[in-house]
Amino acid sequence: MKDIIRIKTSLSEDIETLLNNQVKMEAKSSAIYLAMAAFCDRLGFENSTEFFFGQADEERSHMLKIFKYIADAGGTPISPEVKDVPQEFESFRGVFEAALEQEIEVTKAINKIVSKAYKEGDHATANFLQWFVSEQQEEEFTARRRVELFDVIGEDGIGRYMIDQKISKIGPPESMEE
Repeated sequence: MKDIIRIKTSLSEDIETLLNNQVKMEAKSSAIYLAMAAFCDRLGFENSTEFFFGQADEERSHMLKIFKYIADAGGTPISPEVKDVPQEFESFRGVFEAALEQEIEVTKAINKIVSKAYKEGDHATANFLQWFVSEQQEEEFTARRRVELFDVIGEDGIGRYMIDQKISKIGPPESMEE
């Protein structure tokens, strides 16, 4: 039986590196969301705990989607090593502020890859990443709305309990949904 030799396609080294960096970023995001789930669990916020478990799973699926794209394009995907995952957060509100900041950073990274892909004429990668562009628009919107709950509801009295009840009910507006 002959070995199958994978022949590199139009995926440039720069794009492959950026995509592998994104794989690592998505893996770290997944790990951070797990830490956020654990933090919320220690505080007794069940809905927020479940929300962050779901986010961790979603980020892992994003990582796998990009990993598979690299492999399918003839590149070499690299299984990421995840380091420096914070385990503690400033406060209940702080965990959601950190989630928003994280989503903004992911958006910037995706946009950087898309810009580079267009610059190189790599329309396949740019097209592949359009789903992520839309996904990040929704993720930033909903992350921002979750942080705003703290100002709208307030944290005094049963405020944090009410915020926890609303966390999983926030979704993108109909204009962003497919």
